[in-house]
Amino acid sequence: MRLFICILALFFLVDMSAQKEYQANYLSAEEISVDGTGSSPLWNSAIELTDFTLPWNDVEPQTTSFKALYSEQFFYFLFSAADHDIVAPGEDGDKLGVLPSDRVEIFFKANGEMNPYYCLEMDPRARVLDYIAHHYRKVDFKWEWPDEDLQVLARQTKEGYSVEGKISISSLQSMDILKEGEMDAGLFRGDYFHSDGDATDVLWITWAIPDNPTPDFHISSAFAKIKLQPR
Repeated sequence: MRLFICILALFFLVDMSAQKEYQANYLSAEEISVDGTGSSPLWNSAIELTDFTLPWNDVEPQTTSFKALYSEQFFYFLFSAADHDIVAPGEDGDKLGVLPSDRVEIFFKANGEMNPYYCLEMDPRARVLDYIAHHYRKVDFKWEWPDEDLQVLARQTKEGYSVEGKISISSLQSMDILKEGEMDAGLFRGDYFHSDGDATDVLWITWAIPDNPTPDFHISSAFAKIKLQPR
């Protein structure tokens, strides 16, 4: 009996966030025209993911939602972020300007060792910080997702901002991200806010909860599964 209780306790200590899954539904008829707002009625067929958390702070996070769909040619994604204090400094076209900005993020890992993994960090001004990395945090900011394989647009609203984009299926396959209809992906958000005049602070929001006492999205436990619904 004592052994059974110990086994049961160990089961509940397992990081259940690593088992999270999201299903991207299939678009059979037409492609989505990306405009940054998610205005296409085709998005109505997508499952809305809202279980984002702020595990390192004892405050309620601003609402974040994520949707995804896919076709034969593209993987589509849509983030909607409630934000009453949008922070997006710097110049348009400045890739590294995303770092001190409000942003949503998708990371993809090609294997369990995270050698390599690919990162997209996207802000309310549609700036994209795309880079390749190797564990641990060996980052190459000079790397870019091929222009013909990635489109990202964003729109600021009264409620916050939205980021909509598409990635070619062929690039996901060639980078060894998409395998047998599944991807290991992390979905994150950096929520900056003015804490003291011009000074800013940030809250880190995540879908899967990383097994780390401080915010870190560059570890394997920060990833979960995105599965493409069979056609």
